[in-house]
Amino acid sequence: MLTDLEKKVIASIQQDLPVTERPYLEIARRLGVPEDALLATLRSLGDRGIIRRFGATLRHQRTGYKANAMGAWKVEESRIEQIGQTMASFRQVSHCYRRNPTSQWPYNLYTMIHADDEAACRETARQMAKAAGVDDYALLFSREELKKTSMVYFATDDED
Repeated sequence: MLTDLEKKVIASIQQDLPVTERPYLEIARRLGVPEDALLATLRSLGDRGIIRRFGATLRHQRTGYKANAMGAWKVEESRIEQIGQTMASFRQVSHCYRRNPTSQWPYNLYTMIHADDEAACRETARQMAKAAGVDDYALLFSREELKKTSMVYFATDDED
């Protein structure tokens, strides 16, 4: 069971965070609570497993990137953590995560690569493969963004 404050906090972080030096202070002010109370509530929600991850959505078009490639990598399970860290260390990579492979699609590690053009994405993937010692991969290039929104669990006062 969530308290009213917890619901308001969840609603406030499911939107874009303010791009300020202290975004949580701004959110706390909007909610009418002290910043430390907001942070304590977030910690509690995380500790209880109610919030499992907190991520950022990169709007690559606004940053100047013109090409994106999802790198799908076939990695030995015993090396997935090590290889994931290596691949995530590339500045061109915004996402790196593990998924279960299937018999039709054997890839289990995924990276989102951003660059100025497709050739640069391919070159980054080549460098990543060399650094990680992984030869089996596929690149899936974005052609059109059809939807990019975050899940909404609780409506804010601004929404109907």
